Amino acid sequence: MPNLENLRKQAKLYLRWHRDGYHPVAAAIRALLPRYTHLTDSQILVGSFKLSDAQELVARQSGFESWQALKTGVQAMPATANPTVSMPVLSEFEAQLYVSNIKASCDYYSKLGFTMAFSYGEPAFYGQVKRDNARLNLRLVREPVFAGDIREREILLSASITVDSAEEIRQLYDQYRSAGIDFKQALKKEPWGARTFIVRDPDGNLLLFAGPAA
Repeated sequence: MPNLENLRKQAKLYLRWHRDGYHPVAAAIRALLPRYTHLTDSQILVGSFKLSDAQELVARQSGFESWQALKTGVQAMPATANPTVSMPVLSEFEAQLYVSNIKASCDYYSKLGFTMAFSYGEPAFYGQVKRDNARLNLRLVREPVFAGDIREREILLSASITVDSAEEIRQLYDQYRSAGIDFKQALKKEPWGARTFIVRDPDGNLLLFAGPAA
């Protein structure tokens, strides 16, 4: 049986992600809440998003039209033999980037402080680079993945990577600037409080780096 308290915590987590400006949550909001379908990621993240909206998002993910319907449904479910079983926890996340040359991409990401974890094929058609707990999978493709300039125009992110402190996000930005990294967006303070910058890799993949403002 779903745990209502865990669902409440999940809603609060979505609310925090929205306030922190994490772009992946914008895609979930747009996909599940009809009133947001016409908005871009940036418009969603700077707009109003309350706890009631986050609860509705959780409800729709669970197949209910509203938070009240979810609560009613959960409360009506019969108790199981093991009612204390918790929801599964996702323990790891890896972003998938589409690139035209695995070796060239690995050389680029080494400038961002990433190291090669593995690669397959000769020449390589798949690989992974990692830095601390961040892992990026590199998939070789021979054709454009996105049509036209939609990725640049809509700032379609390939990955979002966070650090824990304001000092770290400033240090990381300074390091990348010194290394001559191409930025889509310079370091700035967002309206919701986070400090972010976006880099552009040789294949046009956009990576957001985010940290607290203070």
